[in-house]
Amino acid sequence: MRTDWAIVLTFGLYFIVVILLGICAWRRTKTGEDYFLGGRSTGPWVTALSAGASDMSGWLLLGLPGYMFASGAQALWLAAGLLLGTWLNWLIVARRLRVFSYAADNALTLPEFFVNRFHGAKLSLRLVPAFFIVIFYLFYTSAGLVAGGKLFETALGLDYTTAVVVGSVAVISYTLFGGYLAVCWTDLIQGLMMAAALVAVPVVIMGQSGGGAAVVDSVTTHNPLFLDPLRTMNGEPLGWITIVSLLGWGLGYFGQPHILSRFKGIRSERDIAGACTIACSWSAICLVAALLVGVTGLAFSLNNGLVIDDPEEIFIILVNAAFHPVVAGILLAAILAAVMSTADSQLLVCSTVIAEDFYKGLCAPHASPAKLLWVGRITVVVLAVIAALLALDPDSSVLDLVAYAWAGFGAAFGPVLLLSLFWKEMTGRAALAGIVAGGATVVIWQPLSGGLFDLYELVPAFVISAAVVVVVTALDRTGRRPSKDRFLHCQRQLNPGLQAADTTAPIM
Repeated sequence: MRTDWAIVLTFGLYFIVVILLGICAWRRTKTGEDYFLGGRSTGPWVTALSAGASDMSGWLLLGLPGYMFASGAQALWLAAGLLLGTWLNWLIVARRLRVFSYAADNALTLPEFFVNRFHGAKLSLRLVPAFFIVIFYLFYTSAGLVAGGKLFETALGLDYTTAVVVGSVAVISYTLFGGYLAVCWTDLIQGLMMAAALVAVPVVIMGQSGGGAAVVDSVTTHNPLFLDPLRTMNGEPLGWITIVSLLGWGLGYFGQPHILSRFKGIRSERDIAGACTIACSWSAICLVAALLVGVTGLAFSLNNGLVIDDPEEIFIILVNAAFHPVVAGILLAAILAAVMSTADSQLLVCSTVIAEDFYKGLCAPHASPAKLLWVGRITVVVLAVIAALLALDPDSSVLDLVAYAWAGFGAAFGPVLLLSLFWKEMTGRAALAGIVAGGATVVIWQPLSGGLFDLYELVPAFVISAAVVVVVTALDRTGRRPSKDRFLHCQRQLNPGLQAADTTAPIM
């Protein structure tokens, strides 16, 4: 393990930059809408890269390369599912959610959107989704802090507990001050850093190993099945349960609040098309490069006789072994960027939910924007402390923690949100039932194993949630249905042939 002053200096400079961005954003943050959605003012580049960086997180540089390193080409199915999910989310959800969320009384959170979309101030429709958001995000944020802990422990030789604390303080610092704008501006930088680091590492390692052909020879000599996407490393056929489970990760995109908030915060729905191209291109580059890190990492370890105890540390090991300390510091800062870009977004969504849905919805309906702003900031600190406590187990797997939270959000909110944007007959009671069914199925299914229960819990939970929404809507004869006329206004907003786009005034 190499600890060098240049790496420490690089990390220090990176911290200074993101904190300065947080201070700049502080000066532009005056209201709750500014803090939670940046005043809906971000352009396509910032929105796209912020969505991507907050989506991929530390697992892109640690979990996915580690999965490829340990399991071989079956990781291709996971990458394919994620790329397809990214594209469909931008294509199907982004524009409608931007229009509908503003039309629904300028809803800042998913629970608030559901309440306003179905014209019901029912407490359950606000609080139940908020409860799931807070619970699953604590696991998700802790996954990011575990990744940060592994980074500081391996790269700097810090004690793991100390490493988690340092990472938590870094994330809190600029999220606390600048809110959404600070998160998006830093995510723009962090997204570019992540892509550059992921491309640089396999390219350099292949050059040092004699080229791509030599790398392929090394890994296939070690195991001829390593690059076979239809078989396991043991030679067994890859079953349909495994393939569907890996592709099923793509379903999670439709319900991730920290990604969906980027759609709501973009400047105009007319910017969606450009942002979609940027986001999908960035995701494709990063996913392919992350897989190559796993392949080149295995070849490097075989050629140098290295024994890798934790495959999720392969990116860090390659950087430390193959690069000058100054360059290594920059590349390792990309992991820090990945961790921070997701953890900050998750903390911000949680604080928004607690301020808007719990505090304003339950305790102070007429709270001033300034008061809600400070409630949100205090919540960031409290939630970060809880997530750090959950992350103190050094044996935690980044990918496992992310998988659980990803499934929870995808199943609880994905089907409900999709149907609420496209089906004018859907009722509020059906939305509530779908959220509970999806979230509960994930919690019940996840600890079970054997046969069908080996299927990734997101897939059955997503199907069950969607089915429950359809059935409850059909049976709901007494619930208040959403106004078809107002739904039509949103349809006209989305169709320039019916009505010119105008996102400057509410239409519901």
